[in-house]
Amino acid sequence: MTPAGAAHTLARVTNTLAATDPVTAAARIRGVLGDGPVLVLTGAGVSTDSGIPDYRGPGSPPRTPMTYQQFVGDPAFRRHYWARNHVGWRHVHRTRPNAGHLALARLEAAGVVSSVITQNVDTLHEAAGSRSVIDLHGRYDRVVCLECSAVLPRERLAERLAALNPGFAGMVDDVEIAPDADAALASTEGFRVADCARCGGVLKPDIVYFGENVPPARVRRGYRLVEEAAALLVAGSSLTVLSGRRFVRAAADAGLPIVILNRGATRGDALADLTVDAGCSEVLAALADSYAS
Repeated sequence: MTPAGAAHTLARVTNTLAATDPVTAAARIRGVLGDGPVLVLTGAGVSTDSGIPDYRGPGSPPRTPMTYQQFVGDPAFRRHYWARNHVGWRHVHRTRPNAGHLALARLEAAGVVSSVITQNVDTLHEAAGSRSVIDLHGRYDRVVCLECSAVLPRERLAERLAALNPGFAGMVDDVEIAPDADAALASTEGFRVADCARCGGVLKPDIVYFGENVPPARVRRGYRLVEEAAALLVAGSSLTVLSGRRFVRAAADAGLPIVILNRGATRGDALADLTVDAGCSEVLAALADSYAS
């Protein structure tokens, strides 16, 4: 950390901006971030306006995601997961980028945003046009074999699961969908799970489960992006889990200006120069407009 960075860290005092009009919020955010390059860290709050619920936002129901240890250690848990995912993944597959995703892609095209590190697995940043994206927790649209490391599209697995379980997805209506494409089902008895077509091994979504570590190479790349950035913007994340919060800590240690845009408090608020308690879509769209004008 440079002496200037150390001084900035020691002098950091968080200013909080309560809900206000998006244009005012965007002006305040731009005043802290400057002209870039800005690294963006996103969470589930960026995707709620696309119809994907978050885990910890205000009003979110309690959720208990399946852990990695449960998935790999018990065939019943795997059956339960794949039955629910067989229903839920189609919901995520139909979602489209919202104004927040599109705004971040515009900011990258304008040279303001350098990269996006996302904790989401919905791939909506790429769909919106963002080119430099780290899918920190993986992607819902890929499946990996834990034995031979083969990777296949989730859509191909859907065809196999549909053949093994004819009519299953169509018998389930009005289910609650989680951010990782999971669906709340009362019963999954009788659901047949597909194994790896190449080696017969266990198939797992290419998603970092609770209790599982983010691949080290992915983390190292994230740290490099922090080193190359002039500021950090957090959008739509409560920063509850360390996997994302570590980059906020690294940015603070380097003395970078930090803005957190999120509905409700986060675990990184004390590290920020500005926190904005608001939804992401409208504010990010206004921010992109401000840089374009």
